[in-house]
Amino acid sequence: MARDTAAEPFPFLLREIASGLAQGLFSPKEITAHYRERIDRYDGDLGCFLHVAEVSGDTDTSECAPLHGAPIALKDLLVTSDMPTTCASRILEGYRPPYDATAVKRLREAGACFLGKLNMDEFAMGSSNENSAFHPCRNPWDRDRVPGGSSGGSAAAVAARLVPASLGSDTGGSIRQPASFCGVTGLKPTYGRVSRYGLVAFASSLDQIGPLTIDAADAAFLLEILAGHDPLDSTSASVPVPRFTETLDGEINGTRVGIPKEYFSEGLEEDVRERVEEALRLLEGEGADLVEVSLPHTRYAVPVYYIVAPAEASSNLARFDGVRYGLRKEEETMMESFFSTRGAGFGPEVKRRILLGTYALSSGYYDAYYKTALKVRTLIQRDFLEAFRSVDVIATPTSPTPAFRAGERLDDPIKMYLSDVFTISVNLAGLPAISIPCGFVKRGKALEERKNGDAEEEAMQGGADLPVGLQLIGKPFDEAGILRVADAYQRRTDYHLRVPEAFS
Repeated sequence: MARDTAAEPFPFLLREIASGLAQGLFSPKEITAHYRERIDRYDGDLGCFLHVAEVSGDTDTSECAPLHGAPIALKDLLVTSDMPTTCASRILEGYRPPYDATAVKRLREAGACFLGKLNMDEFAMGSSNENSAFHPCRNPWDRDRVPGGSSGGSAAAVAARLVPASLGSDTGGSIRQPASFCGVTGLKPTYGRVSRYGLVAFASSLDQIGPLTIDAADAAFLLEILAGHDPLDSTSASVPVPRFTETLDGEINGTRVGIPKEYFSEGLEEDVRERVEEALRLLEGEGADLVEVSLPHTRYAVPVYYIVAPAEASSNLARFDGVRYGLRKEEETMMESFFSTRGAGFGPEVKRRILLGTYALSSGYYDAYYKTALKVRTLIQRDFLEAFRSVDVIATPTSPTPAFRAGERLDDPIKMYLSDVFTISVNLAGLPAISIPCGFVKRGKALEERKNGDAEEEAMQGGADLPVGLQLIGKPFDEAGILRVADAYQRRTDYHLRVPEAFS
């Protein structure tokens, strides 16, 4: 007999779905059908998916597999042997890899059922998901706005409850910024904590795979599956993997939370500041000690990132030449074919970053740009290590603004790049960080266009309630510390449980 989901709805947290499957409360086929129905109903308007998998939900999952057939979706730069991997780029359109990424393999072994591949900025280069070569992704809270990037599809799909959890990647904030814009939880682990084998590289010294979930406990649950040394990845760290879920006790009394003054300065919108400060006061009220710290080289993070990341991208993307896989434009000579393939296959933002990176690495400029950037990167790392001498975690806004309107920053790359001003330093330092929802701000036409209007009149103009994210940064390999604080906050608030009205 079919299950009456109206009288007995499915749970929506990943660990609760896995528990329900283990107890036989519903079957993998039933839960898969539930999410497939939501994808079919809503994704045409949102554009979260680039590929929806043909899955039945039938599974032979071992009883000891922690996910028991629970559904998950993947950002489309994790290679998958049974689905296309395009990186949202025409140059890889229709490409099917012959193997699985290590993160994908570990999820398969844990019993995950993959619902499909998620939209993103092409080759993870962007902050709005508008650089996808196939179609943009929209924000479930306001479909005139962006979901953030580059893991926009991963965040929007969780926010709209098209999937209970997803995987993204984070090179300069690409998990945390869309998590903030879409009102979900996004975890960027320490560099080396999760294997990058099978992650199509953007910037190899910065990229890291991580989960986007509804709450921090689900992020901890997934991280236990994903983390651990992988001999196939030379940058994978051989460090013990804690039982992250067992450290979530809800207690933060005595936890020292660093507040960097550089993150609460010019450029941070006032109502975003207010939501973040409210969150900090809640933590303080629960026994946390707020300690002012300084990260003086923060102001150099964006220019350093936009030398290091494009330089590495220039090198990594040289492999897409039309010879071995992907798009191939046939011309009279090999070089003409090479240039024609890359010219047709790459989008404008990817070309811009390849040009920037190639220039920074070119003869006569390497020392002035790339080598100097690496030296400043070391100073940024030292800032964090010094701050962590006196605090346990560092708290900041995730983004200086809520989600912005689609199209408003496409013609201004600098303004677009500054969307990640609060997240980039974490990648340069290789640290773990998490973004969690900490409230909402209202945005309407009048509120954005009028500088000194009447607040009551502006409120009557209506507009969307947009999520704001709180970022928690941890010491190297101390994901447990930031997850514990994030979970404690979420036990006392419900922002992470709210669903956009159109998808509830």
